[in-house]
Amino acid sequence: MPLGMDLGSREVKIVEMTDGLVVGRLSYDTARFYREFGRVSGGSLSVSFDALGFPGHKNLVLTGYGRNTIRMDGAAVISEVKAHTLGAIHQTGLMDFTLLDIGGQDTKVMKVTSRRMEDFVMNDKCAASSGRYIENMARVLGMELSELSLYFQDPASLSATCAVFGESEIIHKMAEGVPQSELAAGVNLTIVKRTLPMLGRFPVGPIVFAGGVARSPAIARLLERHTGRSVITVPEPSYNGALGCALYA
Repeated sequence: MPLGMDLGSREVKIVEMTDGLVVGRLSYDTARFYREFGRVSGGSLSVSFDALGFPGHKNLVLTGYGRNTIRMDGAAVISEVKAHTLGAIHQTGLMDFTLLDIGGQDTKVMKVTSRRMEDFVMNDKCAASSGRYIENMARVLGMELSELSLYFQDPASLSATCAVFGESEIIHKMAEGVPQSELAAGVNLTIVKRTLPMLGRFPVGPIVFAGGVARSPAIARLLERHTGRSVITVPEPSYNGALGCALYA
């Protein structure tokens, strides 16, 4: 059976398909995945798919953060933009849209026209526009990610654009008595503001939202508010890249 694997910086996602239907999916913390299921031999990574619950797969296609640093036995490799485009088309049925993917360590924006990826822009230089930033800010605020993802009203003004300095600013504002809800909304707005210049490159059509950060309804609401465009979150945002790989396989 075809398998798609997204070797993300924070999570490894796997999707199994048969006859065009998803029949299995799982995700693991990236470090745990390599530690428990991988074995390096001769410069290649061997994965125990039997132990993962995917015995007898015939085709394996990879994408993600680790695709260029890890050679896996018997696997084909495709780019992240290709994988995420295929996944988004499958999940939405749309032909023309702007795809926004925010992952653990990077942000990608792709212009899709007539079901083909026409152009893209990517930010992988700074953690302030990625899931890593949200994780750090949730830790400082003492919130679970699920709670942080609910706040979008009355966002506090946060000026720091660096993930490191952002922590100091949050702590300073907490000491000033700024409500937790406003700080959480401010964190979510910071993510949105960092994506606006990228989205402005492709100003036409709806925004399709994917990647782990797309699990945040607050960020989706703020995107709609600040772009004036409809935002469609794919049903399985975290698995979009792995799904695209399985479709390609």
